[in-house]
Amino acid sequence: MKVIKVVLLPLLICVFNIACKEKQKDEVLENHVPKYTADWESLKEHVTPEWFLDAKFGIYCHWGPYSVPEYENEWYAHWMYVNGDNPEAKNGKPTKFYEHHVKTYGPLNEFGYKDFIPMFKAEKFNAAEWADLFQKAGAKFAGPVSEHADGFAMWDSELTEWDVKDMGPKRDIMGELSEEIRKRDMKFIATFHRHWLFGWYPTWDETTDASDPKYAGLYGPKLKKGDNQMPLNPHEIDSGVERYYPLADQDFSDEWLNRLKEIVDKYNPDLVWFDNKMDVVSEDHRKEFLEYYYNHADQKNQDVVSTYKFYDFAKGTAVLDLERSRMSEKQDFPWLTDDSIDWKSWSHISNPRYKSTNRLIDFLVDVVSKNGAVLLNITPRADGAIPEPVKERLLEMGDWLKINGEAIYGTRTFKIYGEGDAEVIEGHLSEEKNADNTAKDIRFTTKEDILYAIVLDWPKGEELKIRSLKSGNQLFTSNIESVEMLGHERNLDFSSTPEGLKIKLPKKVGNYAYAFKITPKK
Repeated sequence: MKVIKVVLLPLLICVFNIACKEKQKDEVLENHVPKYTADWESLKEHVTPEWFLDAKFGIYCHWGPYSVPEYENEWYAHWMYVNGDNPEAKNGKPTKFYEHHVKTYGPLNEFGYKDFIPMFKAEKFNAAEWADLFQKAGAKFAGPVSEHADGFAMWDSELTEWDVKDMGPKRDIMGELSEEIRKRDMKFIATFHRHWLFGWYPTWDETTDASDPKYAGLYGPKLKKGDNQMPLNPHEIDSGVERYYPLADQDFSDEWLNRLKEIVDKYNPDLVWFDNKMDVVSEDHRKEFLEYYYNHADQKNQDVVSTYKFYDFAKGTAVLDLERSRMSEKQDFPWLTDDSIDWKSWSHISNPRYKSTNRLIDFLVDVVSKNGAVLLNITPRADGAIPEPVKERLLEMGDWLKINGEAIYGTRTFKIYGEGDAEVIEGHLSEEKNADNTAKDIRFTTKEDILYAIVLDWPKGEELKIRSLKSGNQLFTSNIESVEMLGHERNLDFSSTPEGLKIKLPKKVGNYAYAFKITPKK
């Protein structure tokens, strides 16, 4: 008996101490005074955290039941319903999605989008393997699309049966990924498109399953014909064009907010990303989300980020995000751009057109030089396997960042973003209009007093000339102690001339873009 008491006593003390700590923690949370209120002026006090300013590169993925048909793009769930009677049909003709669907799967009253869910099994999904790949690619933040416009939740939700735990894979995808991503010291992100669900399906069309109230939990509220409309572009809003899609009702807006609160409570995401058209829900709901998220994070001493497109949040309350586009000039505020590894689609399709690794790296460097960060979308198959060409590109990016990451992570902008002939065409979904970069295009980043000059292709000849750094320039006025090329062991010969800073090139190391480290004399 004495031996048992000796063994049990430390154990009981340990359990008691843990219980006390948990009680103290709960009391702290209960007594927490909210820092933010649901008004834009209060929410502007939220500061973009240093981790985001340092991270520069993240990965997410469009993956869900829409990955099953592998046809054209992730909007399959919408366009498959656009028959000749739909207001979105051009010249009264059904879309190619509709024709493909009916031919392949049958009429929409017999096989609707809901019937893809049992086919979405994710049998090859391995959260640890995904997280390993993201880490090897050099990502500093990562996560899945939590819910796309299709209305299917990719987490274990208590608010709906139409979720990934109850149907399809019958696994908590977000839960598994959040655990594995954080194990590897990356930030976990959640992305949210649910506001698009309001009018995504033709719930007015009695010839399809979308009108059946039995499936309203997936397809959304009953709306009238023509209620699904595209959102306005910024220039249309600026020119005074009136909204031409309806606002969501109270029930839909409440559900939108409650799902977000559930994601925040269950997974504590470090970043919550939003697609555009968020203004389909009320401004009060949008403000209430930011209030809830920022206060929740403040309670937990967690530094978080939220993003928005166009005018969905007030400027200064969150980080502005672009889509398939970039800035033409350096900005004085941090921003994000999301783009897909596939030129054609955000989800896996049978005939992808993947971007080259060179294009992906040049894009990253250009964005970082202008105070931005990149959120790169990848395209897993429905079974959870990541296509080999996608893996190859991610690993090649990771290899490049192993050598050149010093010029990317933790850097800040220079007085100018760079030099060269490339002109960036701005605007929503404009990225394909931008040409590939050449060796004339140089981008700058800084880290304290060190300047990095990243050349977006290997220069011809025996020297690199940086015109912006010519003798007597007013941009980098310090005398130069040394010039190195990252990945090359020795310092390089250089000279400051009226034509530019001339650097004698070493033997080529690596591929894609080349970072030169310019260190000033102390």
